[in-house]
Amino acid sequence: MHLSSDMLNAALAGTPEEARLPGRDLVEVARYLIPLEASLVQGCLAASGIPAVLADAHLVQTDLLLAPALGGVRILVPEDHLQQARAVLAAFARGEFALGEDADVGGE
Repeated sequence: MHLSSDMLNAALAGTPEEARLPGRDLVEVARYLIPLEASLVQGCLAASGIPAVLADAHLVQTDLLLAPALGGVRILVPEDHLQQARAVLAAFARGEFALGEDADVGGE
């Protein structure tokens, strides 16, 4: 059986481990195999006022074949923003951040 990147991303993002980093209040809220998707979600979180950082993004970008072995790019947020971040992730999954065909993105 061949799994597409969308299926793997869904599997990783659907059940993220709430891995606490030693000495920090950051909590893992999602994982993505494709670094660009993780950056996009990080941007949506930041636009919603949630400080979010990417972990392992540069390592995965160096060699995409490492992504499954590393578990993808992790998105980390402060623990006190966890519920709000989950709501933003759910909104992203529903397509609420998608731009319409007629969206003005500032092009000339």
